[in-house]
Amino acid sequence: MLAKTPPMGWNSWNTFAENISEELLMETADAMVETGLRDAGYEYVVIDDCWSLRERGKDGRIVADPAKFPHGMKYLADYIHGKGLKFGMYSCAGTRTCAGYPSSFDHEFEDAKMFAQFGVDFLKYDFCNKPRRADGPNLYHRMGLALKSSGREILFSACNWGSDKVEEWIRSTGAQMYRSTGDITDNFRSMSDIAKSQMNKLAFSAQGCYNDIDMLVVGMHNRGNVATGGMTDDEYLFHFALWCAMQSPLMIGCDIRDMSDATLRTLTHPELIRINQDAEARPLFPLGGGKIGDDFIGFKHLEGNEFLLCFFNFGERERTQEADFFDIGLPVASGKGLALRDIITGGDIGVKSDYMRVPVPGHGFRMYRGKLVDL
Repeated sequence: MLAKTPPMGWNSWNTFAENISEELLMETADAMVETGLRDAGYEYVVIDDCWSLRERGKDGRIVADPAKFPHGMKYLADYIHGKGLKFGMYSCAGTRTCAGYPSSFDHEFEDAKMFAQFGVDFLKYDFCNKPRRADGPNLYHRMGLALKSSGREILFSACNWGSDKVEEWIRSTGAQMYRSTGDITDNFRSMSDIAKSQMNKLAFSAQGCYNDIDMLVVGMHNRGNVATGGMTDDEYLFHFALWCAMQSPLMIGCDIRDMSDATLRTLTHPELIRINQDAEARPLFPLGGGKIGDDFIGFKHLEGNEFLLCFFNFGERERTQEADFFDIGLPVASGKGLALRDIITGGDIGVKSDYMRVPVPGHGFRMYRGKLVDL
């Protein structure tokens, strides 16, 4: 089964957009190994849009741009596989990709077979330039079937930006992850708005098909294709922790050949990745319900009879957040409490019951892992 836990990897778009090449992808694969990202669980190296020529070849196939990829895609796939990693590519459900290159509308089966021949392990499938009379869900069903008939196991990453109430039907197409948001950019407001928009859709995400709330901007520091101000290292940690708690796929978007130590520590944080990759794949439950303001408190069941309790402050000033344990199904009459450990500091904070009050810094969070104990 593909995607027993959320897929993890790297995608070229956030930093490089059309400025991609064989050399870049090979150097990125090298860096995935040398920095320890591969060992931390990141396994997919994915080319986004702009990898081909502007027109299909005489045989009807999409042609890799020889100036960018002089040895072709099979050569690149073999190199990436040789590093113990998996290779991902991009296409689109419309007649043209978002950047205007040949796409897979009405070519789904031949393109899927071509991707399999290349050695592709992951397909990001975008939603630009769809003919107005074409049915969006049907187009994703078509590519899902095409990938299944390609002769190779290929992870299907559906990217329709939340159109057509995608969360209600995308699992039936065979997709393993689905974009449910617009594009993220590198600033705190963009990141937080995207996260808040998905709070009422968390229950649709589960083992085998995950809500992809877009690629990480951790470590971009206002550089690259989606630069819109950047964030501090603490804000990037907030971003990463929230994506992990919401069990989104973790697709790195920064240039990992040039990461700071702080960025690497965030992207490889073992306890946060452990939450993201939890085998039970339970959704995060928002205690407040409804529309999320500056405060967000979430609760989550984890494997091994453990639980996650997290507090996120989207506001700029410190706020004291309060969690009533009644709201997680643990009234004081139960005689039970939670023995909690701080995920970031590693320190035990004791047994909490009935309620919990936590001071949370502006643009900061507190996250605890716990077990039920008798009072």
